[in-house]
Amino acid sequence: MKAFLSILLLALLTLSSCMKGEDVDLIIHNARIHTMVDGDDKVYDAIAIKDGKIVEIGPERQILNKYSAKEYVDAEKKDVYPGWVDAHGHMMNYARSRISVDLIGCKSFDEMILRIEKYQSKYKRPFIIGRGWDQSLWGDEMPTNEKLNEMFPDIPVCLFRIDGHALLANDYLIQKANIFKAYRKDSELHNGGHYESNDGPVELADLVKKLDGIYTIKPVKSLKIERSIDVPALAAEIAKPTGVFVDNAMNPILAILPDFPQNELAASLMEVQNELLMYGITGVHEAGLNDKDFKLFRRMVDKRKLKLNIYAMLLTTPENVKFAKDKGFWRNKNLYVRSFKVYGDGALGSRGAFLKHPYSDRHDHSGYMTTSPERMKEIYDLCMLTGYQMNTHAIGDSTNKIMLDMYADMFELNPDHRWRIEHAQIVDPADFNLFAKSGAIPSVQPTHATSDQRWAEARLGEDRMEGAYAFKSLMNQSGLLAIGTDFPVEYTDPFKTIHSAVERKNGENFPSEGFRAEEAITLDECILGMTRWAAFASFQEDKMGTLEKGKDATISMFQNPVVSKSTFQSNFAELVLIKGKKVYSAE
Repeated sequence: MKAFLSILLLALLTLSSCMKGEDVDLIIHNARIHTMVDGDDKVYDAIAIKDGKIVEIGPERQILNKYSAKEYVDAEKKDVYPGWVDAHGHMMNYARSRISVDLIGCKSFDEMILRIEKYQSKYKRPFIIGRGWDQSLWGDEMPTNEKLNEMFPDIPVCLFRIDGHALLANDYLIQKANIFKAYRKDSELHNGGHYESNDGPVELADLVKKLDGIYTIKPVKSLKIERSIDVPALAAEIAKPTGVFVDNAMNPILAILPDFPQNELAASLMEVQNELLMYGITGVHEAGLNDKDFKLFRRMVDKRKLKLNIYAMLLTTPENVKFAKDKGFWRNKNLYVRSFKVYGDGALGSRGAFLKHPYSDRHDHSGYMTTSPERMKEIYDLCMLTGYQMNTHAIGDSTNKIMLDMYADMFELNPDHRWRIEHAQIVDPADFNLFAKSGAIPSVQPTHATSDQRWAEARLGEDRMEGAYAFKSLMNQSGLLAIGTDFPVEYTDPFKTIHSAVERKNGENFPSEGFRAEEAITLDECILGMTRWAAFASFQEDKMGTLEKGKDATISMFQNPVVSKSTFQSNFAELVLIKGKKVYSAE
């Protein structure tokens, strides 16, 4: 009977096409179409598409009677939305992670070692890079590198913490990096980081003062600082690193870290794209591209291999700054550039987020700004000059206050600046109103809340939790949220984002009552953060974010109803279109 009805419907469509006037490329019908247009909460049946643009959305009979299509898609009552966007992700970091040692979920340092051994026995690389360890899973003690030194004495080993704001390096790599010389030479490294030692954390600011004193007594050569990590007797007060470096302390190591071949990175980037499309993600706000990775993106877009809509935030490297000054706002096919990414502080998990008061579990430490105030002002002026959006990583309540005050100055000059605070994880409730006052857009990642809830209160103490992961409060101030995942720190799965935002639970439905459930947002608000609001936060509301006549036919259709329930419901895309072209199908 079902087969007969399908044949009958096809026959009717074919017959009716002879009677219609206007040709289109595609009609999706028998659907549940959510336009996400402000003030329009209707659910429509059908949509007509031509030349990559939306021609009309309306009732089934109206669209089928008015248009004749080359192709028809029966949605079978599936939910259809504007293409979902991850408003804060790291495609390049994820591409590298996929070809590195996977350390996510390791319950002990020994498990890390086993995974590294297995990886290296298979790939036999001249260097080892891994990502994903989290010391909070084995008691919150930072690892040391003795075992790495024993196993890999003559190749570089670099293992990134899950948040990317700390790494564990072996002595071979530390020695090659000439860290003490770099710390003294670069004034931007004089604050904003530390390394671990047997005597405890060594702050860069304190270290540089000691190095300055040592350098005035003896020349660098006699100290052998450039040749060895072993500190001589004269400099015995400088503690030897035990492997972990946090935030700016990582920079000398990152500067010499080998990278994977470009062909491997390109292939891995395609795998990242396929995974995102599988979840109905049609675009990513790529949160920080250096000039080398930016070139790779441009090549892959030119070759039409990278199909996702990419809103690229450039890092302020000299080459990227020159590009912005020379090119201004720049679009090539599906790649759009008009913003800079700036790092204001570190991460809460590695105690690098800059807090107004010391950490509850480390009373002598408040975190730090990773970009100096002087450099921040230079970037502010650069954004003023180029018209680029300033998107600042700000996690601690002190960093958020500093940046919101700076943004308020910009608001006086241009109320529609749309500068963003990336993460906005810990905000003093007394400063919530600064989001409205400054016009800043909070760009948040709901899964951070449900991942961090295991240890967040230990870092902050009970009193500061009121301003932690306060998405509803931030939305009420700004009127919108740009919502993403921060992958690969978190999973790419937008349905875990929904579960975290609406139910305030992780994918394992913990905690059962929800983490700070009073800060939950609604399902519609979460989807707006991945559609209309994400488009506004990237100056692309004229092209995407809603399903309207004349806009790009960038569409996500999902296999199961898009809902939020008390228990996590997995879901995937059934069909994905970008500018009217089919880029993914579950068939």
